[in-house]
Amino acid sequence: MDKVDRLGWTAGIAFTSYGVRVGVRANQPEAIELLKPHFPPVWKLSTELKVERLYSLIAGGRGSRSGVKRFNLLYSDAARISRSAALEDVVDVFESDLHLFVSEMARRRVFVHAGVVAWRGNAIMIPGRSFSGKSTLVAELVKAGATYYSDEYAVLDPTGRVHPFARPLAMRVPGSAKQTRCDVEQFGGRKGAKPLPVKLVLLSHYKPGARWRPRTLSAGQGALELLNNTTSIRRQPAFALDAIERVVSSAVVLKGSRGEARELAARVLATFRD
Repeated sequence: MDKVDRLGWTAGIAFTSYGVRVGVRANQPEAIELLKPHFPPVWKLSTELKVERLYSLIAGGRGSRSGVKRFNLLYSDAARISRSAALEDVVDVFESDLHLFVSEMARRRVFVHAGVVAWRGNAIMIPGRSFSGKSTLVAELVKAGATYYSDEYAVLDPTGRVHPFARPLAMRVPGSAKQTRCDVEQFGGRKGAKPLPVKLVLLSHYKPGARWRPRTLSAGQGALELLNNTTSIRRQPAFALDAIERVVSSAVVLKGSRGEARELAARVLATFRD
């Protein structure tokens, strides 16, 4: 850590998110402003001198010699977690690592890898890790009239209600692992603001040509599926289990293969129209 501290930092910021204290510093003041949009959706400035994780960004750019570019480097505490000539790649790693750290260390909240939308005063949760297709399904549900809450984490309070984590939607470029970000307002959507009870949990995976014929899981089976996607289960198992049990005690949990996301979105909202 001493070696990282000596690299030369000109700007820094400390903030809290869900009770987690984080510091960010950079070798250029403008780099801090570049990173701010990638903080968790809920954060506030902090004057605390001690943080639980410190991110350090060296923004590269052109070197002293003509035609030479310096790499962009990102450190999490003393460990280098990204090195790339493309600054946007380093920023993506920063956001992913930061959000995961906050989700694991959050106070009084349980984070589940899941997309979330609201429909008629209740929440629909779509658990799944990266590449599971949850962002695509969330986008189609929002286009069909649902309210956007999250495409990354379902944030549960001790009562089992889900809170917004409304970062811009991360949509994958077809045929690539690259993502493009877009606000739900770009396709006529809107963001939710208040916590809601979960009415439906959708466990689905895409299969070309599949028809949506799900099976209903028991509360115990549903809890196991959610726990498998819960980031803080090892750190606070009892707290996480209690919140998830409250979700599955009142929600319908469906699991099955799906075809196109647009077709499933229309069927799901029609089922819960009344």
